[in-house]
Amino acid sequence: MKKIALILMLLVFLLLSGCATVVPVGALLSEGKIGHSVASGDATYTKIGTAKMVSVLGLVARGDASIAAAAKSVGITRIKFVDYEFNNILGIYGEYTTVVYGD
Repeated sequence: MKKIALILMLLVFLLLSGCATVVPVGALLSEGKIGHSVASGDATYTKIGTAKMVSVLGLVARGDASIAAAAKSVGITRIKFVDYEFNNILGIYGEYTTVVYGD
């Protein structure tokens, strides 16, 4: 009986402890943007590139959401700003997009 109680306590602890992530995570829905300034001074840009990664059931995640892929998508050679957009519904479906602004 003690063994079952110990296993249940461990399971509850694992389920209630959070995982460290780079974005805030909601249990039901996560949606938002996080931005970073890369260059100092000039805030103007002429191109916007995006790169996306998709996650299904929290089991499979595919795509290239790197800054390099976003910049390459529209030929950006000088990056000014980077934004990260995320949407996740119940851990069932998630989209993670990197948006790069530059020239």
